[in-house]
Amino acid sequence: MPHSLPSHPLPSREPGTTLPEPPLGRLYDAGGRRLMLHRSGAGGPAVVFLPGAGQVGLDYLNVHAKVAELTTSVLYDRAGTGWSQRAELPRTAAEVAGELHDLLRAADVPGPYVLVGHSLGGAYARHFAQRFPGEVAALLLLDPFHEDLHGRVPQEARDRLAQSHGQEPPDLTDEQFEQARTQAAPLFAKWPEPVREPLIEHHLRTAWRAGLREDRNLYDEVAGELRTGGGLPEVPLIVLTALGHDDTQAHLWSDGVLRAINEAKSALHAQLASSLPGGEQRIIGDAGHGWLHEERQDAVLLAIGDLLDRTV
Repeated sequence: MPHSLPSHPLPSREPGTTLPEPPLGRLYDAGGRRLMLHRSGAGGPAVVFLPGAGQVGLDYLNVHAKVAELTTSVLYDRAGTGWSQRAELPRTAAEVAGELHDLLRAADVPGPYVLVGHSLGGAYARHFAQRFPGEVAALLLLDPFHEDLHGRVPQEARDRLAQSHGQEPPDLTDEQFEQARTQAAPLFAKWPEPVREPLIEHHLRTAWRAGLREDRNLYDEVAGELRTGGGLPEVPLIVLTALGHDDTQAHLWSDGVLRAINEAKSALHAQLASSLPGGEQRIIGDAGHGWLHEERQDAVLLAIGDLLDRTV
């Protein structure tokens, strides 16, 4: 989720408190916490979406509904995000992967799975595949985090990231909050009405701050877990690389820095795709990082369909 969306303080979700009911899906007991999962469709292999930092499962509802016409499709919220129980952030990739493994079992979603990991969720999807290789049928990585990207970007970008990870952004005034709501409304216009308002409210009050916290161990701890976690299983793999305009990235970086980031990212994604036999990189030049799954839903659906065909 773009980190430019505002936030108010996180609501209390300590163990023993009552969690708000999600607009869709239900809460399951997994890994010692109550976690939200929403499932549609039937058949297998099931497609499981792993959200990016600052995003939640229901952000992928529109593409999920299309996937559910083909097979079982699953959305969920990691602990500490969305409508799942609170957890201290950041967390390790091992914690997140183990939690998802427990949740899919608790919800009786049989494997193996087609994992669709977006951004940070791509790192978690890869680590799930490293830990549970027999339970992964295919991987689709949507503009995923790569553990070597931090070392290849300009120093200006590293300094900016370090600064953002070292501070908590201030709360907004009521006036700023309402302005942000007006700006967010068009983005969520395609969501069903019962989901739209709770989702906008959640993003404005909670989600993007959680995203900032999830990112804080990304370039050291999570990157280290990917480097030492072993190879990926030899399953079908597609990596979508988003090189189009992204409002948040354009706000954060100068044109030169953003160009260098995209060049490094594209090269690393190509390397990742080539790490498996038949792995494929697809360049998406007209969509940004944060909402690739909405801006080019057709490309995401095509990739999922191709992976499903390859698992037969």
